Amino acid sequence: MYAFEYQRPASVADAKAALSADARYLAGGQSLIQAMKLRLSSSERLVDLGGIADLKGIKVDGGNIVIGAMVSHAAVAASADVQRACPALAELAGGIGDPMVRNMGTIGGSIANADPAACYPAAVVGLGATIHTNQRTIAADAFFTGLYETALQAGELITGVSFPALQKAAYVKYKQPASRFALVGVVVSQCASGVRVAVTGAKGSVFRATEIEAALTTSFTPEAAKAVKMPVTGINADMHGSAVYRAAMISVMASRAVAAVLAR
Repeated sequence: MYAFEYQRPASVADAKAALSADARYLAGGQSLIQAMKLRLSSSERLVDLGGIADLKGIKVDGGNIVIGAMVSHAAVAASADVQRACPALAELAGGIGDPMVRNMGTIGGSIANADPAACYPAAVVGLGATIHTNQRTIAADAFFTGLYETALQAGELITGVSFPALQKAAYVKYKQPASRFALVGVVVSQCASGVRVAVTGAKGSVFRATEIEAALTTSFTPEAAKAVKMPVTGINADMHGSAVYRAAMISVMASRAVAAVLAR
């Protein structure tokens, strides 16, 4: 690991002031610190967000559940408010990584990192969330822009994520056994704007499976989802599965998610 300066501000304003041209925000550190240990990433300064109390709350605001950027996966999974307002989100958080990752990793850090196989991006897109920063709000569909890329501007800091209260939603993932990252993970939800199907692990970034959304809008059944033949264009292929295999698993995981929604 390369040498770096470390700062731990107590407010969002102080965090922004501490950020320099070659500095990084540090959230849970479950991805960044590992990359720095391997010398795949380096920064002259880390600005630790762990001391900012305003980023750690969970609250119900009208029909939404608002989660601070520095809330851990374990806290989301254990929250009675999240379990009541959006049980699929609590279940998703409870299936991330292992106990250490769940207790250290944060929702803000996860979506800012935008790992193509992470679970939270599927929740953000599949549940129609809104990302709040210290500068603006960003709709879920506009946030993830590519492989490890987001709409965040230089120095922009995620402060929280707002999810609509949804009972009719579920997440199912086919996970890599060692890392528990999704080889293919699918969120299916029924919301005011219609059916949403978000897929993680299958491409370089989370995406909406519009083919399955159209099928489920006509017939919200597991059979309708499973019958969709997803295109292989842009689908990942690696030692864990070919593009054809992963494309097929999208429909399978979507059908299981629909079954879970119907069972609620």
